[in-house]
Amino acid sequence: MEEDGDAFQNVVRLGFVSFFTDVSSEMVFSVLPVFILGLPGGSPAALGLVEGLAEALSYMLRAVSGVVSDKFRRRKLFILIGYSVSNVVKPLFATASSVADALVIRVADRVGKGIRTAPRDALISDSVSAGRRGEAFGLHRALDQTGAILGPLAATAAMVLLGWTVREVFWLSLLPGSVALVIILFGVREIVGGGEGEFRFLEGLRDVVRGRFLRLLGIVCLFSLGAYNFSFILLNAREMGVGDALIPVVYAVVNVTHTLVAIPAGRLADRIGRERVLALGYVAFLVSTLLLPAMPRAVASAYVVAAVFGVYMGVVETVQRALIPGYVESRLRGTAYGAYYLVVGASFFVANTVVGSLWESRGIWASSLYSVALAGAATLGMLAFTRRGS
Repeated sequence: MEEDGDAFQNVVRLGFVSFFTDVSSEMVFSVLPVFILGLPGGSPAALGLVEGLAEALSYMLRAVSGVVSDKFRRRKLFILIGYSVSNVVKPLFATASSVADALVIRVADRVGKGIRTAPRDALISDSVSAGRRGEAFGLHRALDQTGAILGPLAATAAMVLLGWTVREVFWLSLLPGSVALVIILFGVREIVGGGEGEFRFLEGLRDVVRGRFLRLLGIVCLFSLGAYNFSFILLNAREMGVGDALIPVVYAVVNVTHTLVAIPAGRLADRIGRERVLALGYVAFLVSTLLLPAMPRAVASAYVVAAVFGVYMGVVETVQRALIPGYVESRLRGTAYGAYYLVVGASFFVANTVVGSLWESRGIWASSLYSVALAGAATLGMLAFTRRGS
């Protein structure tokens, strides 16, 4: 591997790729749940189905792209293709006239994310030493989420100050996305750790999915079966009385706390153990989910719930990814990330579909209790896993 200081610049450049991509993406996603609810056939159950299908496909494709990037010993090409697909299709939400249209575009966007994510995470882990992986993923997450703060604020500014429509905001998202592609082309370098040698898929998968890594995936699966995404935080804000033009501000609050805890969570994980810090992230999710139905139905409560949910995202999305390299050898990291994302994606589909259906048919208490039960069980499982490994 190259000198850590030089190679770490790759992490910074990839962070800025994610920064500009998230400015683009979150301009769209901060208003997308409300946009979908306003389309013919829009409902909480439809929203859950759209998010669940799109994200599940994305996670499944991450398994494929991770394995293929291991086989060909190339990461950058898959990163470029994935970001290109997403940045081209997101503005097409402006043309959607039904939930089915939105589903097709959302799926296409997530296909791009599925192609790029596992190779990108493998490239990040190959760009630093083992002792700095938590810091590296924390820095990447912080830059990513800084863009995710600015994106919703840009969407609100365009609608409130300039009088733009949601569909015009969708078209605007093309600009920052294009900047990300330029950085990939001219700034990101190919770095692939590990030795050469023939790669065989079944042998590689067998070498990865076993022992403690298999047990870790089981706990992550259990948690992910109840871990709904941010769309339901925005739906909750709308039900609490937040106006449609200010929904992106609620999303910005999620991303502010997400950003603030990402680097500290990564550094803490490097010091005291990533499994322990991940358990803390599960607890943060549990608390935010309990607050959903328990807080007074007022505008201020929506921002409190969003802030706590952001803490959970900042810890879990940083630390879970930093955990993976410690369980596999370098040449199989893409495959390991692929297996991880496959498990999370299948679980994510279940989580969003069940939560959306329960929310619509039984109410917010029922959907919250479902997620709390799974998060509580996963937290206990992670604590037991950590004790056995110490």
